[in-house]
Amino acid sequence: MKFSGIGGQAVLEGIMMKNGQDYAIAVRRPDGEIEIKKEKHVSFQDKHKWAKWPFVRGVFAFIDSLSLGMDTLSWSASFVEEEPKKDGKKQDTGKKEKSAGLSKAETVITIIVAVVLAIGVFVVLPTYLSNLLKKWISSMTLIAVLEGVIRLVIFIAYVSLISLMKDIRRVYMYHGSEHKCINCIESGLPLTVENVMKSSKEHRRCGTSFLLFVMLISIILFIFIRIEYLPLRMLSRLALIPVVAGLSYELLRLNGRFDNKLTWILSRPGMWMQALTTREPDPDMAEVAIQAVEAVFDWQKFLEENFSDDQ
Repeated sequence: MKFSGIGGQAVLEGIMMKNGQDYAIAVRRPDGEIEIKKEKHVSFQDKHKWAKWPFVRGVFAFIDSLSLGMDTLSWSASFVEEEPKKDGKKQDTGKKEKSAGLSKAETVITIIVAVVLAIGVFVVLPTYLSNLLKKWISSMTLIAVLEGVIRLVIFIAYVSLISLMKDIRRVYMYHGSEHKCINCIESGLPLTVENVMKSSKEHRRCGTSFLLFVMLISIILFIFIRIEYLPLRMLSRLALIPVVAGLSYELLRLNGRFDNKLTWILSRPGMWMQALTTREPDPDMAEVAIQAVEAVFDWQKFLEENFSDDQ
C-alpha cells in the first residue's frame, strides 16, 4: 500500500473526497445523475503553521473535519429533498440554489451543539455511571477501566442503533465505497468500478479508528489520574480531551503513512470496529466515489509514479 494523501467522508447519497486544499462532493441525484461540486478549503492549519505541530495538529484537524463535514452534509441534503416528477424529470425544490452549505454562524452553532452532546454522552455519562460502582468496587484502577468499557459500549450501541435507519445504512454503504476507492488507488489498481468493488471496505485512516484510539488511550491515561471527588474527576476528563485527541491523531497518522508489523497490529482494532460503520456498496455508489476522487486527484499519475516498477 502506498500513501496517497487523499481522504474523504460519506454524505447523503454521495461522497466527499479531499486532497490538500481541494475537495469535491459527488452526489447521486434522485433522477440518477451525478452532481459534482468542487471547491477549495483553507483550514486553520493552513493559515497557522504552529497548528501543524505534532500532538497539537490532531485537535485542529478534528475541529476542521467537523466544520467541513457539516457543510458537505448540508449541501448533499439539498439534493435528497428533490423529488422526481411523474414524467421522470426531477422537480427542483429550490434547495440547490439557496443551499450551498451551512453559513459560518450555522456551522459554528452546529459544531458546538454536536461537541456538547458528544461530551455529555461519551465523557460525562460514562464517568458518572462508573462512579456509581464505587459502592461495590474500591479499586480506582478498575473503576477507570470500567469507565472506558462503558464508554466503548455506549459508542457501539449508538453506532449500531443509528444503522437501523435507512438513510444511515446508505451512508454506511457510501462510507464503504469511499474506503474501497482509496484502497484501490493505494494498492496500485486502476480506478474502475470493478477494481473498486474488489477492494477492501476498511481503511487505516478512517475516523472510526480515530474514535477507537480516543477511547483506548483515555482508558490508559485515566488509570493514572485518580481523583475521587466526582466533579473534579469529570473536570479532569474534559481538560484532557485535547491531549487524548492529539495522541490519537498521531497514532492514526502513523498507521496511515507506514506499512509494517507494528502499524498492522495497531490498526487491527480500528479495522474491526469499521465493520459497524461501513457496509458493502453497490456499483452505482462506487461510480459516485470514483467521480469524487477524479475531481481532486490524478490517480493515473499516482500509479505511474508509485507502481510503474510493479507493472
